[in-house]
Amino acid sequence: MTHFLVNRLFQFCVTLAGVTVLTFLLMHLAPGDPVDTQAAMNPRISPEARENLKKFYGLDQPLPVQYFNWVGKFLTFNFGYSYTDGKSNSSKILERLPITVVINALSLLIIFLVSIPFGILGAARQNSFFDVSTTFLVFIGFAIPTFWLALLLMILFGVQLGWLPISGYQSFNAEGFDFWMRLRDWSAHLLMPVLVSAFGGLAGFSRYLRSEMLEVIRQDYVRTAFAKGLSEKMVLYKHAFRNALIPLVTILGLSVPGLIGGSVIFENIYAIPGIGQLFYQSVMQRDYPLIMGLTVIGAILTMAGNFLADIAVALVNPRIKVTEGSR
Repeated sequence: MTHFLVNRLFQFCVTLAGVTVLTFLLMHLAPGDPVDTQAAMNPRISPEARENLKKFYGLDQPLPVQYFNWVGKFLTFNFGYSYTDGKSNSSKILERLPITVVINALSLLIIFLVSIPFGILGAARQNSFFDVSTTFLVFIGFAIPTFWLALLLMILFGVQLGWLPISGYQSFNAEGFDFWMRLRDWSAHLLMPVLVSAFGGLAGFSRYLRSEMLEVIRQDYVRTAFAKGLSEKMVLYKHAFRNALIPLVTILGLSVPGLIGGSVIFENIYAIPGIGQLFYQSVMQRDYPLIMGLTVIGAILTMAGNFLADIAVALVNPRIKVTEGSR
């Protein structure tokens, strides 16, 4: 176990260093910089003022010096200050992080609750009406772009029917609500973003589970279980499902980057003040310290998801424990 943790910690550090280096280089290779962005708001700014801004932000130094200056601050858990409003980047990220985490956690919960029975029943009733219809819906899920689905739901349920709010995560007067009214208000605001976030993962995970279940159902031990007279529910859920779940837990952990990346799309469409919207704004404003801070947070969340997936695989598959113990 110690060897596993040390190995994972080493991989974490190497991956995080690679992510920060690539992000830093891509930021500076992109056209424009923070000074150009601020100068666009004031065309009369003098060349001397532009140079003073570059010195103030440290952009006049060589790229390696700028990078290692940022690393020195990061090692002390200091993400610096935003170029746009001068606020602490740590406070801006922590202020917006909870809403993004809640939306992604609810999306994962929906993916689990819906895709598991869909995948199992699709494999158990192969080529039936249920299997064909869910397969058709899955193909639609793969084909529909996330931003287009978000706009369609907004037009239908928000504009035409008026059932759901189309922006934000709470009403303007939510401060005066009691707990149950506030919970209902949050649910109404977050329903469409959560469904949009879960839609693509729901389609993929249900198909992966169906494919794995078909492979497991064809195994000899499953046929033996049926021959012994065990019920179909017992065989499918207790014997077949656990073995089919092993590769899917890893896939679910790898889906975390997609969910975080999707936050950039639907948080901007629905005007939700999460880290996805903040990341988009920081890129458009060339706010380098904030971009680096958000990239590090996204990388940490992604690697944490992969680590939890490894732990879940070890819990689902007892053979991994035996292998580790025999070394």
